[in-house]
Amino acid sequence: MVGGRARSVPPRDLAQDPENWPHADLSAHPAAAVVQAIAAALVDELVARRLSRRGLAAFTGVNRQSINTLISGCSWPDVATIAQLEIGLDIRLWPGPPDGSARS
Repeated sequence: MVGGRARSVPPRDLAQDPENWPHADLSAHPAAAVVQAIAAALVDELVARRLSRRGLAAFTGVNRQSINTLISGCSWPDVATIAQLEIGLDIRLWPGPPDGSARS
C-alpha cells in the first residue's frame, strides 16, 4: 500500500522528467501513474467542455485548490475527491488495469 514516506513526494516529482507532467514517464511508479492518468483525463474533460478550473469547482463542489494540485501533480488525491469529480462530471476518471482487462 502506498503511504507514509512514499506519499511525502508529490506524484510529478517521481518522474524522471516532471516538467512533462501529465505525460511524464512514471512506469516505475504505478500509483503515481494512476494520479497522472486521472489528471490527464480531467484536463481533457475540461478542454472538451470548455470549462475552467473555477467552473469545475463550482460544478462538482470540489475545492479549486484541490483541483489545481491534482492537475499539476502536486498532491495525492483522495478517493472521495476522485469520486466527487466523477459523479459531478458523470465520467470515469480512474483508469482501468494497464492491460485493459477487468480484475475480479
